Amino acid sequence: MKSLVLAFLSYLILINCNAQGLQNKPAVKPDSSIKTIHIYVALCDNKYQGIVPVPSKIGNGQDPNSNLYWGCSYGIRTYFKNSKEWKLIKTQKLDSIKLERLIFKHTTKNYYLIADAYNGKNIKECTKDFLRSSCGQLKNTINIDNKTIGISGNASLVAYIGHDGLMDFQLSETFRNTDAKTRDIIILACISKSYFSTHLKSAKVNPLVWTTGLMCPEAYTIHDAIVGYLNNESNEQIRTRAALAYSKYQKCGEKAAKNLLVTGW
Repeated sequence: MKSLVLAFLSYLILINCNAQGLQNKPAVKPDSSIKTIHIYVALCDNKYQGIVPVPSKIGNGQDPNSNLYWGCSYGIRTYFKNSKEWKLIKTQKLDSIKLERLIFKHTTKNYYLIADAYNGKNIKECTKDFLRSSCGQLKNTINIDNKTIGISGNASLVAYIGHDGLMDFQLSETFRNTDAKTRDIIILACISKSYFSTHLKSAKVNPLVWTTGLMCPEAYTIHDAIVGYLNNESNEQIRTRAALAYSKYQKCGEKAAKNLLVTGW
């Protein structure tokens, strides 16, 4: 009788999974000829993040349009839309956590750039998604231009932009590499090398640019770092591009910018 009950319960679970589309399905493989960059952006948020408060309009983490890291002049959305090197091909409203997704295509190279704006109060989810992508635990694809392109851990370069939430909360998960692939990463957040390195030590990543001190993670820094990345430059050359951009816009001097923005372990 017990075996019949267990069999019946298993049958009910199977039916339920079929009805909800939860059966294990083969992973969709992205087009290997197309390279992608995925940027995770935790919107600036005065209310839900432990930051030095900014003006309320640009520090509303629930409003991408006016947010410091997204809709402002030096936010990811505005800066890359104004770049001559990238063309915006799609904007998506996703859900209450990922408020907006942008898909850009490089004007001369076979690269797509995906940028996700996370609700500021969901900075922990944003941080975890970045870390899971960096080690290959989280992989996904999207269809664009009749092509299947890789995002998250299927991207060759994964980046995080925003407040360093690891200053405010702890993560218990282990972000161990799942597939022996080395992913390039950029982390523009305060003191990111110190706070993120512990979580990434077993992720097998190549840190192109991360930080040693307090900083403003606006888009010009990662934009210019990506220029070097697409030109197959060395880590040091990419880091130098990032530092020069930061020095130019922050007017902090090249030496100070290079001390702040570092590369490698």
